[in-house]
Amino acid sequence: MNAPPDVTNSTAEERRNYIKERFPCIADCDMCGICAVFHGKDAEVAYDEFIRGERSFEEVSADYK
Repeated sequence: MNAPPDVTNSTAEERRNYIKERFPCIADCDMCGICAVFHGKDAEVAYDEFIRGERSFEEVSADYK
């Protein structure tokens, strides 16, 4: 997986696509567990501040460690 796009040098669509590729929904929560990591949120919702360019990927990720 490539490094996340820098919020200052990327578009919201590029950041959204990165999140979709990094955390794909396989529609089987028992097998995947991504939603559990994000406290029941979809990855796009969890990373909304990153997608909007308000916080870096690393900053948002730290919220879920």
